[in-house]
Amino acid sequence: MFLCRCGGSANKPFCDGTHARKGFDGSKQDDRVPDRRKDYQGDGITVHDNRGTCAHAAFCTDGLPAVFRSGERPWIDAGAATAEELIATIRRCPSGALSYSVDGTEHRDREASPEIELMPNGPYMVRGGPALIDAEQGEGASKEHYTLCRCGGSKNKPFCDGTHWHIGFEAE
Repeated sequence: MFLCRCGGSANKPFCDGTHARKGFDGSKQDDRVPDRRKDYQGDGITVHDNRGTCAHAAFCTDGLPAVFRSGERPWIDAGAATAEELIATIRRCPSGALSYSVDGTEHRDREASPEIELMPNGPYMVRGGPALIDAEQGEGASKEHYTLCRCGGSKNKPFCDGTHWHIGFEAE
């Protein structure tokens, strides 16, 4: 099957060829959030984050707002929660932008059956490691789970960057 990436298909989530009529450009844009991973030390855990891979699904900020602090610098305070709380929240990250290390071992991927889920009015959430061909993934990003743009507006295509929120993308 072919899934719509331009956001314009009349048969979402399936492609109907609208991208050709729209002149859809599926490349990454130079003014996207930089692909750069940062580390944040907590008690017995290091949180790894790459804002350039984030889909802004808000599972982290909604789940642990004392740790993942929108609008603050540094935006992650890994000491504001237990390692167990951090791990549970990081494991909910659909984009693969967040991972963690304990005792020097990084935990980036997780065990899941291959599947693609549609986030209402948002991206395709991919889990279980289907190979993504001809796409450069971000520094430290998971190859097992990630989010793909389906609104057509991401500056980090084929990955979601949260643009769907700003442009009012609607799809079941």
